[in-house]
Amino acid sequence: METKPKPYIVALDDDPAVLRALARDLRSRYRKEYKLLQSTSANEALEALKTLKAEGAELALMVSDQRMPEMNGVDFLAKAASWFPDAAKVLLTAYSDTEAAIQAINQVKLNHYLLKPWDPPEEQLYPILDDLLVAWEKNYRPVFQGLRIVGLDMAPASHKIKDFLASNLIPFRWLDALNEPLARELLQSQSLNLTDLPAVFTEDGTVFSKPELPELAKALGLKNEPAQALYDVTIVGAGPAGLAAAVYGASEGLVTAVVERRAPGGQAGSSSRIENYLGFPSGLSGADLTRRAVSQAGRFGAEILSPKTVKYVEELDRYKKVHFEDGSFLMTKAMVLATGVDYRHLELPGIDRLSGAGVYYGAATTEAGACRNKEVFVVGGGNSAGQGAMYLSRFAKKVTIIVRRPGLEETMSSYLIDQIKETPNIEVWGESKIQKAFGKDQLEALSIQKRAKELKVPADALYIFIGTRAQSDWMGEAILKDEKGFVLTGNELMKHPDFKRYWKEDRNPGPLECSVPGVFAAGDIRVGAMNRVAGAVGEGSMTIYFVHRYLNEF
Repeated sequence: METKPKPYIVALDDDPAVLRALARDLRSRYRKEYKLLQSTSANEALEALKTLKAEGAELALMVSDQRMPEMNGVDFLAKAASWFPDAAKVLLTAYSDTEAAIQAINQVKLNHYLLKPWDPPEEQLYPILDDLLVAWEKNYRPVFQGLRIVGLDMAPASHKIKDFLASNLIPFRWLDALNEPLARELLQSQSLNLTDLPAVFTEDGTVFSKPELPELAKALGLKNEPAQALYDVTIVGAGPAGLAAAVYGASEGLVTAVVERRAPGGQAGSSSRIENYLGFPSGLSGADLTRRAVSQAGRFGAEILSPKTVKYVEELDRYKKVHFEDGSFLMTKAMVLATGVDYRHLELPGIDRLSGAGVYYGAATTEAGACRNKEVFVVGGGNSAGQGAMYLSRFAKKVTIIVRRPGLEETMSSYLIDQIKETPNIEVWGESKIQKAFGKDQLEALSIQKRAKELKVPADALYIFIGTRAQSDWMGEAILKDEKGFVLTGNELMKHPDFKRYWKEDRNPGPLECSVPGVFAAGDIRVGAMNRVAGAVGEGSMTIYFVHRYLNEF
């Protein structure tokens, strides 16, 4: 049997003793999965990489010293990255070189810098490199043999499947039925035609034509049936707040379930880049954050049921019976509501009709590949819009951001504004708004009011990031909410005129507790939330403290 070639790790340091130590530690940990290329010369290493590129080899990781006579480490990584842009980059520095390392984070997209010496490697080296290699391996596809999706670009049904798989971190290969020879071969082999699309071809040979999401989820092994008769805490929503609650709840011994109607990650999960989250100086994607959190929650024993939609919750004495739309249910002692928010829909002519066919709500990472060399518009002035525009600019010919305000300064973080200004194919249209979308089967043009003028411009895709709406319709009247549907907790709850009508406990509600005792809210769904990933993670973690206090009363 032919085995796939091992990817490479490059180690570079002009000090032979340091290089020997580095090579020893790298071989000790990674020799089974990777080949090691080591050198004391930057120029020699570049020549070797040039040869590897010509041979079609893969490079996973580069570890380079900063101070070298032929060229410094930042310059070496920049040159090497032009051939292997996806390889992880790590800089070895002395304490006096940390300023250069910090500047290199933006200059060469440095993934990490390490201070010498790195002893013991089990604490100072391997955890960092393990994370980088796991992230690289996730995107490494030498010969794809997994899930394949055959469909039509800019088709709503195809977008629904792609978005579901991407959100659930399930790798797949997308094949356009009109342009990919392999797509035609697959359809012909199964006697399928264009009316049967999208079609999903699994690794074991099973074929699904126009599958429903629950059917597809079951076939792919996603868990959506509870395994326990009774849970200590059930968390509704698997965004940052819900996943944080799951990690803390399960790690502290609570029997924990997480129910997610679509896919883990929430709004943050679709973010192409989060750059202001503590502990990640070069940023991380929403998918990376979600992957780490799901793995962590699962390691502690939390059950994640997805896709699973809550229909209503029934109170039985102090227990809660959570009813699902598919007719099943689970019993729980306490609950955490972490359903978050969704993007508000743009109620304009043509928008709904073309949704999924060129018009998307926060799906920048899912459909970016279809926007290569095309005209793309982004509506919204918040951080999500800015992150989406930056990601799309890597593919699109031009990205135009449409905002009602004069500019982005009032609503977007300054680091994103600076990045947008430095990106030549992004333009910001202030004091502008969409009027209408045009297109028969997919988006073709937009009518835009730009200050005093109304323009009709060609458009291949429109990404909408305008405001948010609470995902609380299913909660019923027992959970008190404000006029916009956001959940009231703690002191805000006690100010509600109907508070005494619903709250019958002798004590006051806890800071994150809702109008039903033992039900807590965290993250964007809660009145007064700060609407940042770090805030959601903090609140999700805090709810478990209050869950423990409530269970002690049980």
